[in-house]
Amino acid sequence: MPLSKILPFLMAAAPLAIAAPALAQTAPAGPAAGVTTQLPRGAAPSHYAIEVTPDAANLKFTGKVTIDVTVAAAMPALVLNAADLTVSSVTLTPAKGKAITGTAKVDADAQTVSLDFGKPVQPGSYKLTMVYAGIINQQANGLFALDYTDNEGAAKRALFTQFEAPDARRFVPSFDEPSYKATFDLSAVVPAGQLAVGNMPVKTSKDIGGGKKLVTFGTSPKMSSYLLFFGLGELDRATKMAGNTEVGVITGRGNTGKAQLALDASAAILPYYNDYFGVPFPLPKLDNVAGPGQSQFFSAMENWGAIFTFERTLLVDPRFTSEETKRAIYEVAAHEMAHQWFGDLVTMAWWDDLWLNEGFASWMATKVTDKLNPEWEALLSRVDGRERAMSLDALKTTHPVVQKITTVDQVNQAFDAITYQKGEAVITMLEGYAGEDAWKAGIQSYMKSHAYGNTVTDDLWKAVEGAGAKGLVSIAHDFTSQPGIPLVKVESAQCQGGNTILTLSQGEYSRDAKDKAPLKWNVPVKAQVQGGEAQRLILQGNGQITLPGCGAYVINAGQTGYYRSLYPAANIQALAKGFSQLSSMDQTGLMADNFQLALGGYQPIGLALDLVDAVPVTGSPAVLAEVPGYLKSSYDMLEGDAAAQAKVAAYASAKLTPALTAIGYDAKAGEGPQVPVLRTSLVATLGSMGDKGVVAEANRRFAALATNPAALDGPLRNVWLGIIAQNADQATWDKLRVMAKGAQSDLEKSTLYALLGKAKDEKLGSQALDLALTDEPGKTTSAAIIGQVGVAHPMLAVDYVLAHKAQYEALIDVSARSQALARLGGGSADPAMVTKLDAYATQYLTPESRKVVDRSIAAIKTRIETRSRLKAPTAAWFAAKK
Repeated sequence: MPLSKILPFLMAAAPLAIAAPALAQTAPAGPAAGVTTQLPRGAAPSHYAIEVTPDAANLKFTGKVTIDVTVAAAMPALVLNAADLTVSSVTLTPAKGKAITGTAKVDADAQTVSLDFGKPVQPGSYKLTMVYAGIINQQANGLFALDYTDNEGAAKRALFTQFEAPDARRFVPSFDEPSYKATFDLSAVVPAGQLAVGNMPVKTSKDIGGGKKLVTFGTSPKMSSYLLFFGLGELDRATKMAGNTEVGVITGRGNTGKAQLALDASAAILPYYNDYFGVPFPLPKLDNVAGPGQSQFFSAMENWGAIFTFERTLLVDPRFTSEETKRAIYEVAAHEMAHQWFGDLVTMAWWDDLWLNEGFASWMATKVTDKLNPEWEALLSRVDGRERAMSLDALKTTHPVVQKITTVDQVNQAFDAITYQKGEAVITMLEGYAGEDAWKAGIQSYMKSHAYGNTVTDDLWKAVEGAGAKGLVSIAHDFTSQPGIPLVKVESAQCQGGNTILTLSQGEYSRDAKDKAPLKWNVPVKAQVQGGEAQRLILQGNGQITLPGCGAYVINAGQTGYYRSLYPAANIQALAKGFSQLSSMDQTGLMADNFQLALGGYQPIGLALDLVDAVPVTGSPAVLAEVPGYLKSSYDMLEGDAAAQAKVAAYASAKLTPALTAIGYDAKAGEGPQVPVLRTSLVATLGSMGDKGVVAEANRRFAALATNPAALDGPLRNVWLGIIAQNADQATWDKLRVMAKGAQSDLEKSTLYALLGKAKDEKLGSQALDLALTDEPGKTTSAAIIGQVGVAHPMLAVDYVLAHKAQYEALIDVSARSQALARLGGGSADPAMVTKLDAYATQYLTPESRKVVDRSIAAIKTRIETRSRLKAPTAAWFAAKK
């Protein structure tokens, strides 16, 4: 359907209808027995009526809330969550009787407010009313402000909310835990000329004089507090219908056209999800709200009916948006829309099961993207996702998918590759085991049984096994309740009577704990001889599997298994010889698996590089696009040995330049859908390794800006500028800064400022750090500059942040402060960084909040050991190539 007319969402003359939720919503209960809670049990909300009055100019707000509360047992006081709030009055009104005035005592450390009414609160139904005030943050926690420049060059401020995981308590005193589900009525006193956005459509909009209006949204379905949303600003809305649901995009004025991709994606994805989940989307509208700026720790949030997404992951600007970014916009929209069911309709009971939200949404996003855009070959991305998860899971500092969460700090540190990518990888494996039909039937049963409720992981497994996937529960338990990576080793391979008999053993892959007793899993193995029929086996320790045919074989065919596959050298050599006959998925997975096995010391690095070398430049563009990453990893491994690095760079140029020459630097009509992705990979990696032809082209295009402002325009614009920034001298760095100051949009401006942190010149890195602490880049851009310096100069960035700790922490989300330094220094290979990070964590962090630091320390130690062991053989392999 064509883009509908842009209508302000607040038009009282034609409000959207409030649809009744499709499924029954049960009475309030609070956390079930055995579910973690940090609030006293015995009281639970059923409904909130909230009215807020933001004062955007002064970064503060006032509020009033009335909560329908059911008290199940006598309580000495009512305890709710509150953070950065002051409560000025409290009354408690029983269903029958007079209102009681209470007193409020805020515990800042516990993030609670205790409400004392002079005597215990007896069982019954009450209305709890509080008048309160709070602050508007300038990073994405609670109610926050984002400052930007509009299309006319005027300074503007918009307000949004970000509540996951524990930040609804910064907006309203509340039972701010996922099991305390309730319905919400939200009203706001706002400037008459601005657009207010909530989870539900506007029910009424009333002019109250003084340039203000009172906007009231429809009553939400029963949901967890972290899914509540409010947005306000000089915004536009564009819509389309997807069945009975109005999907929309909301942007700064004049920018809805840049959100067309996201709008079209939403309209296409929603019907697929309605069918797949077997439960139609229960709200009348679903908006995707674009916010200027950025967070260093998230891109989007799945608020029910009002997804929030930073502009950089929602808007398309033809001057510089790459093909990769366009696909990311689609997949992020798909991920957040999947949450509307997995997370919003059905919510984990406590943050232990966060993966139920994130892992499933990641898996579903990949699935729908592949179904609706098969030419993108989205399933190949699951290999990269698996590798991101395994990079954490191979270290002693890993954790299970289902993890024990007891504190707010632990919640904030739970959003990692284990939760997202291992979650997706395990679901991929389990769907492969169950079969698509049984898996889908189980999911639909789970959705219908638990709609508007809370679940634990076992509820999902039981639903799928109940749909016909016998034995799934035991496999799922192994992969979600314990950490680590199975190692499936081929002990022997024999060709007998036209079949290949494989003898397999099971161990555990680890980068830093090979001496410990391996864990055990029920591993669903899928193996096949190249060109033969796949066979399956649940491996428990040791086993045999007979494969039709003889020749090279793969023991994770289709790459759906979450395990490492260790082959005899002869089989790897045979796979390399017939590499182009393998599926793209197996080519991609085998390169990844074998490279990591070499890094872990399980096999020679030369075997892994032989597979990389075997990728034909005339084969799949999607597979060839993976090759530069392995060459860059090899280049980085040889850090400090310029001569050896030069040989890697020479090999990369010799192997990849013919492909780049064939496709050219600029898009051509009719080129394949994966060619733009390949072009980015080739140019970016060759440029980073100093390829003379690519660097010369970057310089030529940059110089052309002097006479042609559009000389760099196109999907590679930021790639070319990245090469320029990396190799910048003072004059070039100054030119980039001038470009950033004069950028046409805040999205372009933030990208250009971040590039200033990429310079290899350490002096320029120091200048970038100093610039980051000024007001010039913008409140949410400065941390990105520091992050880029951390990539190029980890120690420089970490030392600078330690010397300016308070200033730096003001630039990042409150919930992520305990992780920030670990992320800055985590890519180092300097033993001194280990000492520095440990000293920081010891001084400033608790045992619970230092876990991300400990992971970074483990990664650094492993990187140091690996480089020491592999520098010589890696250099030798490239030296032998002519």
